[in-house]
Amino acid sequence: MNVKEAAKKAAEYLKSFFPEAGRIQLEEVDITDDDKYWNITLSYNDIETVDAGFISLGTKRFYKTFKIDTKNGEVRSMKIKTIK
Repeated sequence: MNVKEAAKKAAEYLKSFFPEAGRIQLEEVDITDDDKYWNITLSYNDIETVDAGFISLGTKRFYKTFKIDTKNGEVRSMKIKTIK
């Protein structure tokens, strides 16, 4: 699996859990030293709301890192990435 395929797999996985995620953007790409896993970091927008969506508080950017098997494309983990 090449890096473009891994990034696409990560984005699909993200959308399966967060269907309202918008403006998904690739932020970081890393392969482990043993070439077994891609670590793909994506960012996305989400709208924060109050009282069942009647009041919009604006848009917030979230970051997630995905560990993807380079051989079969299986997503092994999805973690929150904190940006400082």
